[in-house]
Amino acid sequence: MLQRTTIDTTVVPAGDRFGMWLDLVARTTAPLHIRTEHADDFSARAEQVALGPITLVNYRYPSLDGIRTEKLIRRSDPEMYLLALVGTGDSEATQEGRRSVLHPGELTFYDGSLPHRVRHEGGANGREDVRSVVAVIPHAMLPLPPQRLAPLLGGRMSGTEGIGALLAQFMLQVTTHPEQYHAADADRLGTVGLDLVSTLLGRHLVAEDAVPSDVRRRALATQVQAYIQRNLRDAGLTPQVVADAHHISLRSLHRLFEAEESTVASYIRDLRLARCRHDLADPGLRTLSIQAIAARWGFPDKAHFSRVFRAAHGVTPQSWRAERAGLAQIVNRPASTVNSPEAD
Repeated sequence: MLQRTTIDTTVVPAGDRFGMWLDLVARTTAPLHIRTEHADDFSARAEQVALGPITLVNYRYPSLDGIRTEKLIRRSDPEMYLLALVGTGDSEATQEGRRSVLHPGELTFYDGSLPHRVRHEGGANGREDVRSVVAVIPHAMLPLPPQRLAPLLGGRMSGTEGIGALLAQFMLQVTTHPEQYHAADADRLGTVGLDLVSTLLGRHLVAEDAVPSDVRRRALATQVQAYIQRNLRDAGLTPQVVADAHHISLRSLHRLFEAEESTVASYIRDLRLARCRHDLADPGLRTLSIQAIAARWGFPDKAHFSRVFRAAHGVTPQSWRAERAGLAQIVNRPASTVNSPEAD
């Protein structure tokens, strides 16, 4: 699984918790002057996942107000951009004369090398904790020059639609379920996250041409694949439908998947077959007919599904299900029964 580093201030005495949090902030992002009404007992938690070129941090903490001053920057400048997703509570970001009030599901972007102010207030009039996920990105990693990014500092962007929604889902999924990925996936996932951030910023600048073409292509491929996975149950999902949903030509879609070493149709088919294989092997779905399982994953024609399944796996769906059911019985049978003469 991906390596996750967890910091929980409740492991130290109440009086030491705020200092522990200040040290964490200084190490993961950049030092801030922080004021809070909860300094006497600052119960907070941070879960950090390193993904090669970027780092994601899932935070939970009480209401606070943080300021990064010129003096702090001169003292320590890690040269990082931060893109923050508001999870719960309300936030306020101020940088370069721009001030934005943010609500859950919105994103903001700021530069740790420039003075800024952030304020986070939990729900129920500040009595509930704030939750946020932050992408920490080295300056050198973003393929956009600082002067082009200046108009976005301290601004707000939607995390519930388009590329913003895809990026928000990515940040939440990786930080809450790192066990679903292999350690070897870290660099590739970091590249995916960086591509999504770059494309989102380019869109908001109305200057997507400033984003390198290979970054745009990879981000679009990620967006298309996520769309296909969300709509896999729809039997009417075809390459043309996918192309239309992303406002590109069918030819452009096919070129996109050439770079992914696959075709659109085979990508859809293989995902559907994988879902069917999983359901056919699930003992909890034993009462569901093979035709019903096929139909729920976009194969309404039983004969067609059987042909496609056999071509891919060399056995019929019925044989696959029976074989998996037999293996499950062997695995779950008591050892004394498995080894007894009656079992042979």
